[in-house]
Amino acid sequence: MKKRYFNGVSINVILLGVISFLNDMSSEMITPILPMFISSLGGTGLVIGLVGGVRDSISSLLKVFSGYLSDKTGKRKIFIFSGYLTSSLFKIILALAQTWQQILIFIGLERIGKGIRTASIEAIIADSMPKQRGKGFGIHRAFDTTGAIFGSCIVFFLFWYLNFNFRSIILIAALFAFFSLVPLHFIKEKKSKPKNITFKLSIKSLPKSLKLFIFIASIFALANFSYMFFILKTLNLFEGKYAIGVTLLLYILFNLFYAVFAIPIGNLSDKIGRKNILIAGFFLFSITTLGFALFNSLAVFVILFILYGITYALIEGTQRAFVADLAPRNLRATALGTFHTVIGLVTLPSSLIAGLLWQINPISTFIYGSSVSLISVALFLNYKHRFRNS
Repeated sequence: MKKRYFNGVSINVILLGVISFLNDMSSEMITPILPMFISSLGGTGLVIGLVGGVRDSISSLLKVFSGYLSDKTGKRKIFIFSGYLTSSLFKIILALAQTWQQILIFIGLERIGKGIRTASIEAIIADSMPKQRGKGFGIHRAFDTTGAIFGSCIVFFLFWYLNFNFRSIILIAALFAFFSLVPLHFIKEKKSKPKNITFKLSIKSLPKSLKLFIFIASIFALANFSYMFFILKTLNLFEGKYAIGVTLLLYILFNLFYAVFAIPIGNLSDKIGRKNILIAGFFLFSITTLGFALFNSLAVFVILFILYGITYALIEGTQRAFVADLAPRNLRATALGTFHTVIGLVTLPSSLIAGLLWQINPISTFIYGSSVSLISVALFLNYKHRFRNS
């Protein structure tokens, strides 16, 4: 397959970015109002933790299997198409939910689509820009998060100015999701013959350095509970419509800084190494969550949501690029899928613990996140020498 570039960036990466922009614009019309939707149907802090954990973990649990199948069959696009279509369909069904239990089920089914597509998307990105993977993943994250900004702005406009209810907003978001399938037609995947690999041997063949990083990343994932608890904390600042409006604006701020810093940080990770960026990201998350525990004012929350966005810019794309760096080329999708699945296994208990602590005292939720993320920093610093030239 002849690789196509525009100003040094793979056309595949740009097209996947456009797809991600459209899909995330849809998803992020739902994301900031989801905890409020759950609360309106009687969900407690523990329920929100359960929904958040299922939302984040279900997709990750499937990524290793879809990644393995992608490597075994030598195909990528079919998994990407199936994943986006599945998510689009269940977003429509989510708008019909009448109880928080139904939200739990429908969110889980919607995230199956993400589990099907992610490893194949990231494998194409890694293959399309092998010498600048940090930049490639940074560009994809930037498209993704720019879509999130647009989605958050749209939901604010629909709620604040047009007085749309939660169900109407979710339904409109679902309709946007179907447009993300169009650019997929123009992506060119590398023709690859089916591989004679088995699932067990594929996992076993991953390098020790990669397994070590996945372990450290899973410790951080235990600290990185659902974003919904950050939203719940801000809802207490005001009452009624203003509480929701201010929270949506803070969420937009988070996404704005995430998008602005994603590409520069991706480029920086290509130059100074992924591990240095990740250590900084884990540490900044610890500082940010500590701030949410200690302060309770709008001025401080503005700063903290900015730091939260920068934290995601430091960590999200860089982790994916780091896994791709450490993985054998013929097992790249399997490696990325394994990484996401392990993180997914940890994500559910992480948010459940956060939810239980929230019922006791919201401050304890953020103290927990700050403390555990410091452990991941200490582990990374201790084993830093194991990740050479990364």
